[in-house]
Amino acid sequence: MSVAARPVRNPRRRRERLPAFDHALLICVLALLGFGLVMVASASMSIAESCCGTPFYYVIRHTIALVLGLVGGVLAYRLPLLWWERNGRWLFFFGMASLMLVLVPGIGHSVNGATRWIPLGPFNLQPSEFMKLFAVVYIAGYLVRHADAVANRISGFIHPMILVGVAGAMILMQPDFGTTAVMLATVMGMLFLGGVSVLPFVLLIAVVGTGLVTLVLVSPYRMQRVTSFLDPFDDPFNSGYQLSQALIAFGRGEWLGVGLGNGIQKQFFLPEAHTDFLASVIGEEFGLLGTLLLVAAFVFVTWRAFAIGARAQALGKPFAAHAAQGIGLWIGMQAFVNIGVNVGLLPTKGLTLPFLSYGSNSLIVACMAVGLLLRIDATVRQAQSEAGPRRGLKWVRA
Repeated sequence: MSVAARPVRNPRRRRERLPAFDHALLICVLALLGFGLVMVASASMSIAESCCGTPFYYVIRHTIALVLGLVGGVLAYRLPLLWWERNGRWLFFFGMASLMLVLVPGIGHSVNGATRWIPLGPFNLQPSEFMKLFAVVYIAGYLVRHADAVANRISGFIHPMILVGVAGAMILMQPDFGTTAVMLATVMGMLFLGGVSVLPFVLLIAVVGTGLVTLVLVSPYRMQRVTSFLDPFDDPFNSGYQLSQALIAFGRGEWLGVGLGNGIQKQFFLPEAHTDFLASVIGEEFGLLGTLLLVAAFVFVTWRAFAIGARAQALGKPFAAHAAQGIGLWIGMQAFVNIGVNVGLLPTKGLTLPFLSYGSNSLIVACMAVGLLLRIDATVRQAQSEAGPRRGLKWVRA
């Protein structure tokens, strides 16, 4: 009686097999999304029951946005990288057209004095959020098409900044100072990493800085935000109310926090607790340890984005490299600004915490950005595999 010989597996082939994408990055982002849902529920239930008659009003809407964001992220991942590179200009111009529609009377929807949304049935579209992603994709493509002009001629630097400046001006008219600052800083960072010489970059920082300071000086409510953040307890019941309540939340949290759901500041003391000031709720309920873990998660996401960009650059894929760097700059910068505002490091401005804060447009765009980042990583890994096991494995460890 003969025994059939079993096929012998090649262990070397298993070792050389590359994963489809960065699993650690995906797990970290999914953890942030899940933690964000829990914290939005914790921060919004008392407010939702008071204003909407049900404690789960914001939780349900955030869950729907989360599902839409995951669908958007999958779609962004499924699109070939070449599609993003070819259509970056059209996406940017579509975003600018949407920003124009927001400013048309009768079309733009206003909330709390800000006109930032276009009503689309049950969903309100916020073009400024999508514009951050479109700007990253457009600038990444521009740096590839005009690499020589960007590095050697001032015109290669000025041309994209004119378009981005026009888009930023329309966002400021909504008004949305925080989104404008993040988008401009992200674009300038991408241009700097793309080879812009130091002189025009310094001049642009001076011009933009002067413009931002002028906007603060001529706008009473912006000036009030700046002065109140310097000493919020000087007027804790008026201009410094929001920041002083946020700092009290961090103080109550101490080292390990008061426990999930046991926070006090979110109960009608801290305005916008489930949106712009969700980090303060996290600080109160999970303490310094929880806040540091939150910061570490965003540092990890930003580091992985730049690591993916470095591998793409080494393999001769400049669009992938610039897009990954832009996404890393954007997410890291927005997280820094939001947490900085919560702890009193920066003046108060309306800017969500990526992946966590309540806000359907912000959540969807952040998921789409991660989907594109994972697509870049998958494309790079495929190129590494085709280039040979030694070269591929070398950069997987980066």
